Amino acid sequence: MDVKIEPSWKAVLADEFEKPYFSLLTSFVRKEYQSTTCYPPAPLIFNAFNQCPFDKVKVVIIGQDPYHGYGQAHGLCFSVNDGVQFPPSLVNIFKEIERDLHIPFPQSGNLTRWANQGVFLLNATLSVREGQAGSHQNKGWEEFTDRVIKEISDKKNNVVFMLWGSYAQRKGAVIDTKRHLVLKAVHPSPLSAYRGFIGCGHFSQANQYLASKGLTPIQW
Repeated sequence: MDVKIEPSWKAVLADEFEKPYFSLLTSFVRKEYQSTTCYPPAPLIFNAFNQCPFDKVKVVIIGQDPYHGYGQAHGLCFSVNDGVQFPPSLVNIFKEIERDLHIPFPQSGNLTRWANQGVFLLNATLSVREGQAGSHQNKGWEEFTDRVIKEISDKKNNVVFMLWGSYAQRKGAVIDTKRHLVLKAVHPSPLSAYRGFIGCGHFSQANQYLASKGLTPIQW
């Protein structure tokens, strides 16, 4: 796994790529991609970083695992490729945007348009075997993405973190709440969305906060 990652991220994370755990992770991921079908496609493992440089990050959304079905995952959490049916959690995200900001459902579930505006769509685990949710967990990705979150928290100001569900909230424990806005809600999955995700107002709150800091709001 060659780490082809956007230069501003490469600078921030340079020492992380040299750590022993990352070399073990690299060799595990390389073997998995050589021996079985994995997602996202290898060139898109670091797509979230490449689409949203470190110096452009304004909003962080934390997911858990890439989608593990054919053609869905492309390296941005909750996002799917153009032409792919919206997964249930993404449907609920769009429902809440429609309720909160009166923006109609988009034609595509591809969230690259958000990433290009500064929304960093980070999964805790950046790869997965086809059809096997969680199959690349506890191999080193979580340590890497913990460091990513800490770097954003420590080196930037006025970032909005959206932590949906208990997993994302535990992962966000390192965030400095004095420097950043942390928004918490239940996960948008069908199991929990109507227990507080629908109605959370995170998208309007994020834009109000960004505007109050002199930053351009996101076109959700």
